[in-house]
Amino acid sequence: MKLETLSIATFNLLNLNEPGLPLYTRPGWSEAALQRKVDWTAGQLALLDADVVGLQELWHDSALQRVLAQGDLAQRYDALVPADAKGKRIVCAALVRKGLLAGTPEWIADFPTGFRLQSGGDDPQTPGIRVTIKGFSRPVLRLAIRPRQDEAEVQVYVCHLKSKAPTQVGREAWFKADRDTYAPHAEALGAAISTVRRTAEAAALRWLLTERMKGNDAPVIVIGDINDGQSSNTGNILTGQPIYLVGDSLGGRDAALYTTQTLQEYRDTRDVYYTHVHQGLRESLDHILVSEQFYDHSRKRRWLFDGLVINNDHLNFEDHERHGTNDHGIVRAVFTHKPAKKV
Repeated sequence: MKLETLSIATFNLLNLNEPGLPLYTRPGWSEAALQRKVDWTAGQLALLDADVVGLQELWHDSALQRVLAQGDLAQRYDALVPADAKGKRIVCAALVRKGLLAGTPEWIADFPTGFRLQSGGDDPQTPGIRVTIKGFSRPVLRLAIRPRQDEAEVQVYVCHLKSKAPTQVGREAWFKADRDTYAPHAEALGAAISTVRRTAEAAALRWLLTERMKGNDAPVIVIGDINDGQSSNTGNILTGQPIYLVGDSLGGRDAALYTTQTLQEYRDTRDVYYTHVHQGLRESLDHILVSEQFYDHSRKRRWLFDGLVINNDHLNFEDHERHGTNDHGIVRAVFTHKPAKKV
């Protein structure tokens, strides 16, 4: 291939599973409800027509196959789904335009060897800390694409980090042993546990990204639902907080990632970017992050940012089962092949 434009999307499927199978602790979809989801999802994918679509909240491979059976989607895409996606848990997956995939995808469940979150404290006032989480809540999908045969492969990571929803601690032995003490604080404790887990996952993914990117010119894209905003601690860990240049300044930063949300905000006169609504609060949880090879002001640029759009009108209507919609906005970013001129 020798693409002149490359489009990337992230799409949270809202528990796409076969009918009748349980979703966490609640009953699953009816056949009719699933068909509505399949029809709507297929329509959105056809509208997106992205080269790579990172998927979150897929439960069953066969449910995705129902979607791809609509129209010509099966002819457009290779579906990357783990072999054990049989309706028991949610997974990350991807759709890659046929002819783009390079090599074999992998799902990374364990944190990197040597990864450690432990400290005795920065100063005498700071108590020690040790976090013993060993793996991702949802394995990270790593794949490679080759949009141009005359250039390096692009490494793509699809992630879905732990949600902000408080972890349910009521079934824990320590909670049951002293319910009167812990019950008033269950929500705060659960929220803290979820935050610690999400932060650990972000740091572990950052470790993987640094090992892939540091000291070389490997193009990297991270797609996913990080369950946090662009300027959150989660987002900052993943990106490395690079400086966004203006005017005719040139630079870029090795191993850093740039959020396409920020790239779009530099072009917009008004920020209307949101991908999730919870209790009336509009947030941006779904992101496309790119290395300096996709950053306009980088001396190592290969691809020029050409805009970002979000389909989020369906978030204004909360009965997703009735309409077949999902509960996240769908994000699509486009890049044009335009390497930086050598100076």
